[in-house]
Amino acid sequence: MKNIQLTNLDITRRDAMKSSLGAASLAALGSAATVSAGVAASAVVLTADKAQAQSAASAALQVTQPATGITMHTDYARTVAQIAYVWGWPMVNMLNRNARTTQAPRPGLVGGILPAAPRGQIGMLHDYIVPEETFVTCPNQDVVYGLGFFSLDQEPVVVQVPDFGDRFWVYALYDARTDQFGQLGKPYGTKPGFYLLAGPRWNGLKPAGITEIVRCPTALANAIPRIFQDDAAEDKKAIQSAINQVVFYPLKDFTGQMKTIEWAKVPNLPAPPPDGSSGDGETKWVVPEKFFDQFGEVLDTVDPLPGEEALYGQFRLLLDVASKDPELKKLLVQTAVETEQKVIHPFFQWKYNGHPAGNGWNRSTNNAQFGVDYYNRTGTAKSNMFDNRPTETQYFYTDNDGAGAELSGGSSYEITFPAGQEPPVNGFWSVTLYNDKHLFHANDLKRYSLGTKNKNLKRNADGSLTLYAGAKSPGGDKQGNWLPAPNGHFSLYIRAYWGKEGILDGSWKPPVIRKVA
Repeated sequence: MKNIQLTNLDITRRDAMKSSLGAASLAALGSAATVSAGVAASAVVLTADKAQAQSAASAALQVTQPATGITMHTDYARTVAQIAYVWGWPMVNMLNRNARTTQAPRPGLVGGILPAAPRGQIGMLHDYIVPEETFVTCPNQDVVYGLGFFSLDQEPVVVQVPDFGDRFWVYALYDARTDQFGQLGKPYGTKPGFYLLAGPRWNGLKPAGITEIVRCPTALANAIPRIFQDDAAEDKKAIQSAINQVVFYPLKDFTGQMKTIEWAKVPNLPAPPPDGSSGDGETKWVVPEKFFDQFGEVLDTVDPLPGEEALYGQFRLLLDVASKDPELKKLLVQTAVETEQKVIHPFFQWKYNGHPAGNGWNRSTNNAQFGVDYYNRTGTAKSNMFDNRPTETQYFYTDNDGAGAELSGGSSYEITFPAGQEPPVNGFWSVTLYNDKHLFHANDLKRYSLGTKNKNLKRNADGSLTLYAGAKSPGGDKQGNWLPAPNGHFSLYIRAYWGKEGILDGSWKPPVIRKVA
C-alpha cells in the first residue's frame, strides 16, 4: 500500500462536484480512501493502492449525473428549493455573520457591545456581555466571550493559550457547517502555548514554536472563546491578565512571544446604523429574498460530507435551471420566504429542539457535532446558534412550566433543585432567563442568570435550592435567588458545562417549574 497525497490526486471532492461528478461517483472515490491520523501535522493523506484508486475513479465517472438543459416543472423546483433552504440555512447564516463581523478595521467592541475583528483575528470582551447584544440568541453571563472569523485556506491563524490556572475555559472552534473542530480547553487538558488553525487545503509544515496544528474541514471558520468568571468584583479584576493574552492573529505575525492586548482599554468601534430588519430580536442573518443568490457560494466552498453528493447535484441543477429561467428564479424566492415562515420560524419553540429531558424540559442533541443531522443543526442555528459540543456543555430549555402552561412574567414560579441534585458538573452550571426573542430581559438588578458564579445564593434548610422567576420580586431574602422576567412570555435555559456522568448519559433530570401565583 502506498501513501498518496491528496494534493496530487487528479480528482478531489470539490473539483468533482464542480465538473458535475455526482453522488455515487464521489461515494466510490470516498470509499477508496481513509484519513491518516497525522492529518493535524501535515497534508491529508489518503491510504489506497494507486491502481485501485484509478479503477474506482474510472468506474465512478460512469455513474449517470443529473441531466442539464431540462425544463424543470415548478412543483419539482419548489420541492428541491425547500430542502435546499432548510439544509443551507445555517451555512448562509455563517457567511453573513462572517461578512459583517470582519468589516471591523481592528479588534474591538462594536458600539461597546459586541466583539469584532478583521478576518484572521478576534475581539474580546473584558466582562460579561450586556443585554443590548443581538448578534446571537441565548448568550450567557457566566463567561467572558470572544469572537472572530477566519479564512484558513488563505492563511492559518495562530491561537494563544495563556495559563488560566484552575479557571474553566474553552475555545469553541466552528467550521462553516457550525460543527466544532479541534479540542482546546480545560476539559481536554490543553497546555498554555501557541496553536495553529489551518484549513483543509493548507499544506505547510508546523512552524517552530507551535504546539499543535488544529485542522478545520472548511476554509471558513470562527472562534468563540469562553472563559468562566464569577460575579465577584475580585474575580472581574483577577481574570484580566489571562484575558489580555487571548489573542488570535495570522501566521505571518507569529514571533514565538505571547502578544498582549488590554481589552478593557481598546477603543470601541462605531456601530452601524440599525437597518430595522430584526426589530428588537437577533440580527436577521438569513434574508430569504437573497438566500439563493448566496447559496452557490456554500456549494462552492463547503465540501460535501460522504453521502451528500446527491444533494449537491440536485442543488446545482436547481441553481443552473433558475439562472436561465426568470420565472423559476421568482419561484425560488417565493419558496424561500414561505419556508422561512413555515419551517424555520417554528424552531424558536424549544419543544422542537433536541429531545425531551423530563419535567417539561428538552435537552440539546448532537450540538456542534451535527454531521447530517439537519433537523437539529438548522433548529439550533435558528434558536441558539454556536452551542458547545455535548462533552463541553449540555443545554436544557423550556417555554413551559411543569404543568405544560406557557411561562409568563405575569405569574410567579419556583424552580427547586432537591438537595444534591443541582446539575452535576466539573465546570459550572447556570439557569438563564430569556425574553420571547431568546435575549436577556433588561432589569434594574442587571441579573440574567443564577448558578455557580453566584456566591450568595440562599439554600433551604434541607439543602435544596429554590430559584424564583417572574416579573414580580418574591421579596425579602428570596430576592437574591430571583430571576426578573418581562411581563409577557419568557423561557428558561440551563447550562451544564463539562458535565459529569449524569449529564452525559441523560440520567440527571432538570427540576420541575412550579407556578405559585
